[in-house]
Amino acid sequence: MGWNSIRTRLVGEDDSWSARRRAERWAWFTRSFPDLDQMTVVDLGGVPHTWMQSPVHPKHVHVLNIEPLDSDVPDWIETDYADACDLPTAIASRRYDLVFSNSVLEHVGGHERRMRFAENVHKLAGAHWVQTPYRYFPLEPHWVAPGMQFLPVRARATLAQRWPLAHVRSAGVKDALDGVLWTELIDRTQMRYYFPDSHILNERLAGLTKSIIAVKKG
Repeated sequence: MGWNSIRTRLVGEDDSWSARRRAERWAWFTRSFPDLDQMTVVDLGGVPHTWMQSPVHPKHVHVLNIEPLDSDVPDWIETDYADACDLPTAIASRRYDLVFSNSVLEHVGGHERRMRFAENVHKLAGAHWVQTPYRYFPLEPHWVAPGMQFLPVRARATLAQRWPLAHVRSAGVKDALDGVLWTELIDRTQMRYYFPDSHILNERLAGLTKSIIAVKKG
């Protein structure tokens, strides 16, 4: 079996291991908020496609991202260019039923910005679901590389250029450094610090915590 076949089985879009895990997490999320179809949701760092393919559609979803988003969306989805750590006043002053964020907290850029991200989560809604990969799971999830998160920066950048199972292989040294420096996995203690009034859930695989989720139901 070649590397491409292995990568497709692990992180492909349809019936891969990663896709199945995402589907299971999404089912867990919708069970946690049974009134989701009646809620207004702000998605920090997400994409409209996530919600469009969901079997349960909230009353309204506001998707914020610093990357360009597709503007061809249903009328119950709203999109904006916005930094979740530094929201414009027009968005920061709004109130929603639920804040949702999936695999974003590890990319915002260090402790100070994670603090600002968490502060915005608390301001925007009384309920939230904030998921991030767990630092001490043996497999680094972005590059699908064992123990990569514990290596020195230079070694991580080298691996980012060469590891055949990466979601997207880095094009060069600068690209690789950008990727690894903007990816900082956190642990339970940090998650509890940012979300002290939340219940911290453990998403497990083979008995090991794969990701951690801060949940507050309002």
